[in-house]
Amino acid sequence: MSRGLPARPRLDHLRKQAKDLLRELQQRKPDAQLSDAQHAIAREYGFASWPKLRAHVEARVQESPFVGTWVANVSKSKRHPLNQFQAATMRFDVVGDAVTITHTGVTEAGQEESDTHTIQADGRERPRGQNSRYTALARWLGPRALEAVEMKDGEVLAAGRYEVSADGRTMTISDAGGAQVVVCDRRD
Repeated sequence: MSRGLPARPRLDHLRKQAKDLLRELQQRKPDAQLSDAQHAIAREYGFASWPKLRAHVEARVQESPFVGTWVANVSKSKRHPLNQFQAATMRFDVVGDAVTITHTGVTEAGQEESDTHTIQADGRERPRGQNSRYTALARWLGPRALEAVEMKDGEVLAAGRYEVSADGRTMTISDAGGAQVVVCDRRD
């Protein structure tokens, strides 16, 4: 019986599965090879061979439309009353479900700010640091939409959505209540 690949399959994860299986196989059959384990993994996912599984995964793994640098278009945005920033630039990097956002900006008071954080868009609640009462949950809503929720002690503090337009030229970042809608233009 075969099982389906995840929505965003990763070769590194499949390779790890094959290595784990190889250790199991070698306990029963010491001369088992990595190619035996890879073949078994491929068959488990419904493919005739490891090269066919690998080719399928590589064809599905396309660069995320989020990847790149985005600049807030303040004139098209509705800024939150408590966040009247003057400028914002974000760099998105996506590897599997890991989304790293590097933000630089200028506050309403003219102060420069910057930070980098990584979220795991796998639908699981995760702590936001060691010994933190803050947690984050993020999940893909499709190839061009990402939802993120931040909580403290189980209470939602903020929820937002990032969505890239069909043509890939703009990203809209909105909070759940609609108090802030930031429209960003792709720089690269």
